Amino acid sequence: MKRFLKLLPWGLTALVLLIGSTAAAVTLASAHSGNTGDDHDGQPIQHLVVIFQENVSFDHYFGTYPNAANPKGEPAFYAFPGTPVPNGLTPTLLNDNPNLDNPQRLDRSQAITCDQDHGYTDEQKAFDGGLADQFVQHTAGAGCTDKSVVMDYYDGNTVTALWNYAQFFSMSDNSFDTEFGPSTPGALNLISGQTNGATVTGTSKNVVNGTVIGDLDPTFDDCSAGATAAMSGVNIGDLLNAAHLTWGWFEGGFAPSAVTNGVAACKTAHTNVGGASISDYIAHHEPFQYYASTSNPHHLPPSSIAMIGHTDQANHQYDLTNFWQAANHNNLPAVSFLKAPAFEDGHAGYSDPLDEQNFLVNTINALEKLPSWRHTAVIINYDDSDGWYDHVMPPIVNQSNDPTVDALNGASCGANTNGHSTLGGIEDRCGYGVRLPMMVISPWAKQNYIDHTLTDQTSIIRFIEDNWLHSERISATSFDNIAGSLTGMFDFRHGPRGIDLRLNPTTGEVSHY
Repeated sequence: MKRFLKLLPWGLTALVLLIGSTAAAVTLASAHSGNTGDDHDGQPIQHLVVIFQENVSFDHYFGTYPNAANPKGEPAFYAFPGTPVPNGLTPTLLNDNPNLDNPQRLDRSQAITCDQDHGYTDEQKAFDGGLADQFVQHTAGAGCTDKSVVMDYYDGNTVTALWNYAQFFSMSDNSFDTEFGPSTPGALNLISGQTNGATVTGTSKNVVNGTVIGDLDPTFDDCSAGATAAMSGVNIGDLLNAAHLTWGWFEGGFAPSAVTNGVAACKTAHTNVGGASISDYIAHHEPFQYYASTSNPHHLPPSSIAMIGHTDQANHQYDLTNFWQAANHNNLPAVSFLKAPAFEDGHAGYSDPLDEQNFLVNTINALEKLPSWRHTAVIINYDDSDGWYDHVMPPIVNQSNDPTVDALNGASCGANTNGHSTLGGIEDRCGYGVRLPMMVISPWAKQNYIDHTLTDQTSIIRFIEDNWLHSERISATSFDNIAGSLTGMFDFRHGPRGIDLRLNPTTGEVSHY
């Protein structure tokens, strides 16, 4: 069949591929039982790889999907026949936007942009009580000479790989940052659904009433600087440990560049496409280092390749190279979180979509070659929006009424839309925040499918909990209690598909299928 498809014109091939590609999703519970993480227990998903990138709103990458401009000299993108259209930028939003400026297309020559303002309060102000018309005034970056850039977007000629992954796999157009704000709250929500319970060493305006609303480094990390925060409670790593499941966080630059008197330094760096040298490791992007129970303060290496994913001196916190050591020795953990070195994480200001594409494609190409690929799911998600424009007012599932920092509706952040006025009565966790990309890449993912289920970053926790932990939740006040399910992006009834896709990491185009 694969040889037959290669002989067909590309458009006809796409049509053949789409025939029978949709199927009703079933819950993980009905698809299998007895989840242990063992490679031989018959589970559909035995290995989850979460690639957690930086600072992209949905409209910034997918606003005009599946229609690309296709100018001469840039990688071309042409959608499969019947490709669904997400909730994106309409002609009215493109040409008569309620903000001060209309969104404009950025091309590959504009991959390096200034960083936008993505503060907890300023993102609320940008949405202006639901009108979504104040982005230029409130989330344009202080260092941006052209404030209108906050409205702008890339299309399939620059984020080509992501658009091609959407063609072959599944994505959501209704997934949100769990709370308003920048990286640290997003990273903490990814692993615990909880940003309250912080103890600060030093002085920081980024913790209010014990809740983290901004960026500060983790207490349990030699490579931290300035004021730091330590989190109480538990995270998904603690739950996986209790269930004797293998897992790890793997981050570029985590391996020390030097160790002096037992104290690690993190000084490795790479050069991005703009020619700037960027330090690989960013401490506040490593959420497990905020928890004493799951930290590796001195960045110790695993005691052996066989122990990667198990509890030893590394305590489940690793350099990205350790992930590939484990993968290439058939020792892939049940749950892996991957964090690119900074120059490839997609964060405006020091990274970009072209360097990010290189990381994503090389990672996924390599995963698809592994024997474990048949039972692997890759989730691509982001920590926050960077303040980039997105036209969808997020549903407020958790209110906050702190006049010192909340500003969606005057001096508050509401009104609540799901009946949970304030989870546990904890303020300063208003959400959902800005809409973010969420993609599932797997032989078990539906093809060319857009899921409209309301989800957020903690939906990833819920997937782990439902797949391996008998639906245990982090705590009564964590967002995973109200998170939507990701199972609508999978087809557990008819999968896995025998897909052998390779993309070009430079252009993002299909190089092999």
